[in-house]
Amino acid sequence: MNQLVAESPWVVDPDLLRRFDIPGPRYTSYPTADRFADGFDPEPLRAAMRERIRGDRVGGPTPLSVYVHVPFCESVCYYCACNKVVTRHRARAQPYLDSLEAELALVLRDIGPGQPVGQLHFGGGSPTFLRDDEIERFMTTLRRSFQILPDAEVSIEVDPRTVTPARLAALWRSGFNRLSFGVQDFDPSVQQAIHRIQPFEGVRDLMHAARDIGFESLNADLIYGLPRQTPESMARTLAQAASLRPDRIALYAYAHLPQRFAPQRRIQPHELPDAESRLRMLSSAIATFIAHGYSHIGMDHFALPTDPLAVAKRQGRLHRNFQGYSTHADADLVALGVSAIGRMGAVYSQNERSLPAYMQAVSEGRLPVARGLRASRDDLTRRAIIMALMCQGRVDFESIEVSHMVDMSTSFRPELERLRPFRDAALIEIEPGAIGLTPQGWYFVRAMAMVFDRYLPPQQDRVRFSRII
Repeated sequence: MNQLVAESPWVVDPDLLRRFDIPGPRYTSYPTADRFADGFDPEPLRAAMRERIRGDRVGGPTPLSVYVHVPFCESVCYYCACNKVVTRHRARAQPYLDSLEAELALVLRDIGPGQPVGQLHFGGGSPTFLRDDEIERFMTTLRRSFQILPDAEVSIEVDPRTVTPARLAALWRSGFNRLSFGVQDFDPSVQQAIHRIQPFEGVRDLMHAARDIGFESLNADLIYGLPRQTPESMARTLAQAASLRPDRIALYAYAHLPQRFAPQRRIQPHELPDAESRLRMLSSAIATFIAHGYSHIGMDHFALPTDPLAVAKRQGRLHRNFQGYSTHADADLVALGVSAIGRMGAVYSQNERSLPAYMQAVSEGRLPVARGLRASRDDLTRRAIIMALMCQGRVDFESIEVSHMVDMSTSFRPELERLRPFRDAALIEIEPGAIGLTPQGWYFVRAMAMVFDRYLPPQQDRVRFSRII
């Protein structure tokens, strides 16, 4: 174990790992997406969108978040669990863009044109599979459809293997001000095992070019728990990533679920690191990034102290949505594209996961919603508790009680009792009127959030979830 980790308060007793490293949701929403009902009637979604026009909500609508899913990738990464279409036939992009524009027209029918947008994100797949003129085409459509605010976060995920400084400049001209680089790992052996070869020097040069162009924020995505990773190789990747000084770093735990995601069947199980090694990697990451001046946002996200995400964390304004941590307060999310998940008020919805089914629906003039859920009052209360834990690491009872008209000590007495093993392990502090995570409690925040999840399936049925560590 390196010196940073040895001196770090983030080191966890292996016994805690054995007790609390269990499969569980990531809680980018509550209720979680696996609770959505198939065959969901989109009418509640349409009604929630019309509500924004009427201004029925107290205080009026907050700016929207908009997510655009581009499923195409040139090649398959073996670790990937995203909804994607692997193809080198770029002609497939044009009909998909037609479908995106048709879906957007259906959304505008109910939500109305000119809604303010504070956050816009292109994800995938690989959004940079699209040509520059194709990206500009849809960005122009979005600008005509919404009022994208001057200070909006406009971001796109880029594949460092397929972009150049010239392409980054084209993205800047199209209106993007933030880039997210898919790095995963810099070790050549690990890259070979996951079928994603991209040398450190190439990512470094692209990040330097992006800063020269003027992008406001750069993010790097890393993954721990990949095949052939060791604590030592991961320490080298962490040092390289920190040397690039991205404004934000997301460090995800690899979830090996080959029964659900076919590409993962190409990964050799004997090459995966064990639980203790994964824990050492995570401990090392937290210690390394903190030592390099990053703020620990929560779970596996980090940001430089001046980044809006870190500022929001300090000021208690951090939120969480399907894209992870966000500075945008409880924003409705319009999700466009195949498999995209959105939220409008108390209504969650997910589009068709099959590309033909998605395109068929919009061609027939139907919202392509396949699954969804309308949250109950109890759901909304539990969502507030879980998100307070995930974002602030603390739940103040008075805030929940005033906002949701409940008494925490009585309405959630069983849940508070089930937190006692975490308290006894010094992972959470339970005090009159509040509960708060300790530094080590952040490792197991998902397990503590699960205490408040009324829909959580029995332990033996949680194979669809990744382990916490």
